[in-house]
Amino acid sequence: MRLDKFLAEAGLGSRTEVKKLLAKSLVTVDGTVQKDGKFQVDKNSTAVKFDGRPLSYQEFYYYMLNKPAGLVSATKDNLDKTVVELLRPEDFRADIFPVGRLDKNTEGLLILTNDGALGHDLTQPKKHVEKEYFAHIDGRVTEETIARFAAGLTLKNGEVARPAELFIEKIYENTDTQLRIATDIRVIIHEGKFHQVKRMFEAVEMYVLYLKRLRMGHLQLDKNLKLGDYRTLTEEEVESLKNKA
Repeated sequence: MRLDKFLAEAGLGSRTEVKKLLAKSLVTVDGTVQKDGKFQVDKNSTAVKFDGRPLSYQEFYYYMLNKPAGLVSATKDNLDKTVVELLRPEDFRADIFPVGRLDKNTEGLLILTNDGALGHDLTQPKKHVEKEYFAHIDGRVTEETIARFAAGLTLKNGEVARPAELFIEKIYENTDTQLRIATDIRVIIHEGKFHQVKRMFEAVEMYVLYLKRLRMGHLQLDKNLKLGDYRTLTEEEVESLKNKA
């Protein structure tokens, strides 16, 4: 393969950025400085180095992030810190992006990758990829609420949300009549409308106080990941996502 493609896939930047690095004599092949981006190398080669550091070819990268609140699910933002800024320098690549979006104040499972095809499949509405959330709700969730979610809801803007599975985890009773009752729930949705979980509860006159994504497809959030931490997905986890998509 071409040297410039090898360098780009190794995470050094775009073809244009790689061209500049080559011109600065920072790349060697078998110990010899190589400035020609068209130079052919074996993609499995261990002889390519950048500034003395060995490089390896890897086309796609997959990470599981336990997203904390306060970060936006984007690659760039003029106001807020983004989720990709949590990546360590050795893991950061310009082409890595979050799969789908978690609201700024929502926590939990978020996939970071540079596999555009997988990202597209996981977020396509027609794929109906399951997403499971935990939420703390301002209000009492009842069997009637569960039935309304199961039947599908008309949101306040007229959109229709597909049927969802709602489970009551805990109801917080208050003896003080000045305080409202709250409920912990889990909900499984099969699409990804903008602010969908929050809007579904607003449609039944309740409000989400806290939201965390637990699962996407067959991929469960690793309970050992602290907020803001991430890890590489295993081959089995990647395959489970591809099979679901």
